[in-house]
Amino acid sequence: MRNVDVTKRSQLRMLENKNGTSEVSTTRTSFEILALIRDAGGATIADIRAETGLAKSTVYRHLKTLHDMDYLVEEDGEYRLSLRFLQLSEPPRIRRPGYLVAKQKVIELAIETDERALFLVEEGFEGVYLHRAGGRNPLQSDTMIGKRRPLHALAAGKAILAEWADERIEEFVETTPLDGLTANTITDRDALFEELEQVREQGYATNMSEHMDGLRAAGVPVYNHEDDLIGALSVFGPSGRVSQTDIESTYPDLLARKASELKIDLTYD
Repeated sequence: MRNVDVTKRSQLRMLENKNGTSEVSTTRTSFEILALIRDAGGATIADIRAETGLAKSTVYRHLKTLHDMDYLVEEDGEYRLSLRFLQLSEPPRIRRPGYLVAKQKVIELAIETDERALFLVEEGFEGVYLHRAGGRNPLQSDTMIGKRRPLHALAAGKAILAEWADERIEEFVETTPLDGLTANTITDRDALFEELEQVREQGYATNMSEHMDGLRAAGVPVYNHEDDLIGALSVFGPSGRVSQTDIESTYPDLLARKASELKIDLTYD
């Protein structure tokens, strides 16, 4: 299993007290354990104890409860997430405005560009992958669905931010660390505002190795037929294949067309 940083380990220890845990802390601990199992692809009681510092009896209680509720499966002492989580994750996606139409547009973008495409939505000042497609089989389900990413480091994220009023962007900056993921990530408030103003002027956002080294992307905002911002479309790929022209012309034009088609399609959805 991967190592958990000291801060997270300390937080997990603090969730437990001598008399057991409060209901809120118990819930938090269960979700932290689920996250560890998810990231590791499976874990034993010993693995979880080593990562969290929790007592064996505490770990066992959480695992037994989750297993009895069918949220975990166990085999030879190793626990893994069960498919029951699909029952929890799919309804929120389906209820998102433009869910089905956006999925189709993402697949079309992946086929037409032969690169990866995505539809990103904002929740709690974070970007969440609602759809991703690409690679050898654009129709194949992507394991990154539901992953949360920093808005300021993504083309789709900046496309969303640029559509907000300055007051909301200020709130975002004040409550969300502008962490530097690469040497190109925007980490300064003034630089972010300047970038977003440029996005507004040109109508699209870019990601030039700001989220991951060697990766380029372009993104545009997506509106529904009532002119409500519902997310952003993006195409991305390695800099060895994706040129400056792709990012500044080819992809923005294609993305804008798909966003427009999506808006029109939602009128009859």
